[in-house]
Amino acid sequence: MIPLEPSVIETAFTIHPMTRMGCVHFTVADLERQITFYREVVGLGLHWRRGATAGLGAGEADLLRLTELPGVRRVRGATGLYHFAILLPNRKELARVLGRLFSLRYPNYPTDHVMTETTYLEDPEGNGIEIYVDTPEDGTFAIVDGNFIARDASGVLRSGRDALDVEALLAELGPGDRLEAPMPAATTIGHVHLHVSQLDPAVNFYRGLLGFGDQGVSSRLGAAFVSAGGYHHHIGLNTWLGAGAPPPPPDSVGLRYFTIVLPHQAELDRLVGRLQQAGIPVEPVEAGVLTRDPSRNGMLLALPSA
Repeated sequence: MIPLEPSVIETAFTIHPMTRMGCVHFTVADLERQITFYREVVGLGLHWRRGATAGLGAGEADLLRLTELPGVRRVRGATGLYHFAILLPNRKELARVLGRLFSLRYPNYPTDHVMTETTYLEDPEGNGIEIYVDTPEDGTFAIVDGNFIARDASGVLRSGRDALDVEALLAELGPGDRLEAPMPAATTIGHVHLHVSQLDPAVNFYRGLLGFGDQGVSSRLGAAFVSAGGYHHHIGLNTWLGAGAPPPPPDSVGLRYFTIVLPHQAELDRLVGRLQQAGIPVEPVEAGVLTRDPSRNGMLLALPSA
């Protein structure tokens, strides 16, 4: 795909503020093992299973789909998913997840980003996962003049990468709170973070063409963040695998696509029209419209409940 030049982008275009993230779809090597992990360790429920594909979630809509292909393998150093982020409705639910992970002795990394509290882990096939809760009352973070800046609610500078106060979080749980309870129906996909080949073409695509709002770009950090409606970020982009990283080969485990959920048909049509006008290939499918960014990361443009 030819990178989009800034001169051809209508920068005044803005994606609908009610746009949100939806289902993430992986190619997997072992479907049974992955289903077991996402049910018993993460806390998602199995919605359905048909042949080599399964859908999991916490409410009505799938948050994750898994498709098994024979002979696939993990390829390092390629573009694709850095992590997908499961957003919980409150700190108690994050405490439940942490309690479950600790009880299972599953490796994870609780982190205090000030504006969010989170933990990071990987599934058995190396897909990155963030599980978090928004805590804007605790402070803010942003990229300012190319630097990541975090301040707590009193205005004190913080690293934004401090270890989470796990003891304080686990105090949210009471004696009757079951660690094995599944994630609640209000759970969503909060954001996705992608490895890209080059930062500028990726920013031009997501911000300039699709109309996501700028939440910070830093060439020095090799990272950028964009969102709809002013959220801290719906999509993160980074070149941490090195500029020019290639797309993964077809026989790779990992990201097939992530989903951008548009609020109505007119907005979906508007975005598809912009992609077509820019010469970006689109493929209508039953669930929506498939396309790819300049680094070949797949995305599905869809309507709610798709």
